[in-house]
Amino acid sequence: MSTVYLSLGSNVDREHYIRAALDALSAEFGELEISSVYESDPVGFDGSPFYNLIVGIDTSLSLAALSEQLKALEDANGRDRTAPRFASRTLDIDIVTYHDRVGTFDGIELPRPELYYNAFVLWPMAELRGQTLDPVTGKSFAELWTNFETEQRLRPIPFFWREQNLGSNND
Repeated sequence: MSTVYLSLGSNVDREHYIRAALDALSAEFGELEISSVYESDPVGFDGSPFYNLIVGIDTSLSLAALSEQLKALEDANGRDRTAPRFASRTLDIDIVTYHDRVGTFDGIELPRPELYYNAFVLWPMAELRGQTLDPVTGKSFAELWTNFETEQRLRPIPFFWREQNLGSNND
């Protein structure tokens, strides 16, 4: 079994697609480790704000098989693969870390580079795995977040899934 952390985001019918993704991930992988949900401005284009979060799963799937399954989940939730890279989307799921792998595997760079320059990836990762050491820098995710400088606007929001308040992690 490998522990994997995923970044989820949506800025089209956000609540619906984030809940649908959590339902599907829970059905496939069982108990999920879930950060708070954050609202963030889009990066790289003008559009509606995103909901973002990090979800931890345990899987026996290979990295390639997991990637294909996540793409299928995005597609099942209306992901338009013909849209520009920086555009609104119903659902975006990225593999941030896969166990302790560092490097490029099956065309996937690990850890995902966005971890180091997007607040909407690093803050929820620091929330969930604050004391875990990043395999690239050797610093804890909490330390990376504490020293992170950004002008990206990000705010935790109240968000309920299966009667669980995913905004309560920030109390």
